[in-house]
Amino acid sequence: MHCKPPEISAVLLFEYAINYVKTILTEITLGWSSLYNSGLRFQQAQTATKVLDEYKKPEVITEVPGPETKKLLKETDAIQNTGAVSLFCDFEKSKINYLVDADGNKLLDCFQQISSLPLGYNHPAILEQSLQSAAIMASRPALAYFPSKDFPRLIKNSLLRAAPSGLDQVVTMACGSCANENAYKSLFFWYMRNQRGEELPVMGDEAFISCMKNQPPGSPKLSILSFDGGFHGRTLGALSTTHSKPIHKLDVPAFDWPTAPFPKLKYPLEDHEKENAQEEARCLAVVEDLIEQWKDTRPVAGMVIEPIQAEGGDNHASDDFFRKLRNIATKNKIGFICDEVQTGMAITGRMWAHDYWGLETPPDIVTFAKKMLSGGFYYSDDFRWKHGYRVVNTWMGEPIKLVLLEKVLDIVKEQDLVFQAENTGHYVVNGLRQLEKMFPELLSAIRGRGMFIAADITEAGKRETFVKKLLQKGVLLGVCGDHSIRLRPSLFFTPAHADILLDKVEETAREMKC
Repeated sequence: MHCKPPEISAVLLFEYAINYVKTILTEITLGWSSLYNSGLRFQQAQTATKVLDEYKKPEVITEVPGPETKKLLKETDAIQNTGAVSLFCDFEKSKINYLVDADGNKLLDCFQQISSLPLGYNHPAILEQSLQSAAIMASRPALAYFPSKDFPRLIKNSLLRAAPSGLDQVVTMACGSCANENAYKSLFFWYMRNQRGEELPVMGDEAFISCMKNQPPGSPKLSILSFDGGFHGRTLGALSTTHSKPIHKLDVPAFDWPTAPFPKLKYPLEDHEKENAQEEARCLAVVEDLIEQWKDTRPVAGMVIEPIQAEGGDNHASDDFFRKLRNIATKNKIGFICDEVQTGMAITGRMWAHDYWGLETPPDIVTFAKKMLSGGFYYSDDFRWKHGYRVVNTWMGEPIKLVLLEKVLDIVKEQDLVFQAENTGHYVVNGLRQLEKMFPELLSAIRGRGMFIAADITEAGKRETFVKKLLQKGVLLGVCGDHSIRLRPSLFFTPAHADILLDKVEETAREMKC
C-alpha cells in the first residue's frame, strides 16, 4: 500500500518564490549595483562548479553498503576494529561534490570526509599541484629541524594569507587534536611566564627537578576551562576538554579541569532572543563563578571554545555571548582559545567563524585543521614561546599540505567561494525550513551559518533510519550530538546541489511519514 503524497509541492514552490523576492528586495535597498555584482559573483562561482562537477546527480546501483564494501569490511575487520567505517571509497573516480564508493555508487557527498575537503574530490588544479610537488612529498621533511629552503615562502603564501585578524604567528601540526594539544601547552607557557617573568628557571632549580616527577612547581596545578558538548580532540590533553560522547572518554584518565555549561538555545535564534539571552547570561555567570572557585586549587589559565559546537550537536550561541566570554578572559588575565578546526576556511560564509563576533580583542589562539588541509594554530605575539624545543615534534605537519593550501586559497579568492558559501547556505536553510513546516514530526531546529548547517530529527530513534534511507537515495550526510544531522559540503556546493538534497530529504520524509 502506497501513501499518497499531500498536495503541497505548489505551496513549497510558492514559499521559495516569496523568499527569493524578499532577497531581491533586500538587495535593491542596498542599491542596484550591489544587486548586479552579487548576482554576477554568484553566477561566476556556480559556473565554475558546473564545469568541474562531472557527475550531475546521484546514481545508486547497489544497496549501500554494497557487496564489495561488505567484502572489504570483512577483510579489514580481521586486522583492526571497523566499527567506525561507513564506506570504502574509490577516490580516483570521485569528483568534486560526488563520492564514488567501492561498489560504484555515486553519492552526493554533503559531508566531505568530515568537513575536510574545501574544493571537493579531484579538483584538477589540486591534482596538478600535487604532481608538481613530488619531491617535497616524497622527502617528508622533519619540519621542526630540517625544513626546505622555501618553507618561509610556503608559510607566507598559504597560512599567513588566511591568518585571522591580529594573529601573525603560526605553527603547523598534523591534525586538529595535535593543534589543540599544543595550543594548550603554549597557553600554559604564557600563563607561567606571566607569573614568574620572562626567564626560565636555571638548570638545577627545583622546578626543573620537580617537573621530571610530574610535581609542582615544575608541573604546576593549572587548568583549562571547557564547555559541555565541546569537542577538541581525542589525544590525552585535548580529551580532557572534550565532552561530546562518553565513548570517547570512557576508561581514559583525565585532568581535573572545570567544565561550564554551553547555552542550550531555541531555534530559530531570531525568534527566541529574550529567552536565549537569559540562558546565555546564566552560562556566562557560571563561567565567572568557576574561574573564581578554582583560583586557589587549580587556577584557570585559559578557556577553549568552538564558534559552533560541531560534534556535540551543532550548537550555536549568539555573537554577543562570545564577545562577553572574550571579555571575561581578558578581565581575568586568562587565555582565550578559539577552536576553528571545523568552522575554519570559508564554510560558515566567513573565512573564520569568529569573524562574525566583532571582537575588540582577537582570540589569543585560533586552532585549525580540516578544510585548511594542514593542522596548526595561529597565536598572538604575546604567546610566542622564547625557547626552542617547547612546541616541537618530528614532522610538525606536512609541507605538501601548505603547497596545496596556497592553491586552494587562490581558487577561493578567484571564484569568491566565501560569498558562495554564505549564499548557498541561506538557500539550503530556507529550503530545510520549508520542509520543517511540512514535516514537523520529523524535522526541527534548522540552524546554520553559511553551509555549516544542521537539523534535528524530532522523533527519538529515527535519525539513523533517516540517514540510511537518504544514503540509499545517493545522499551522504553526517550526524552529531544525540539527534542531529549535519551538512559539511565542499565550497563548490551550489543551489543546484541543494535542490537534489532537498528533493531527497522531502522524498525520505514522505516515506517515513507513511
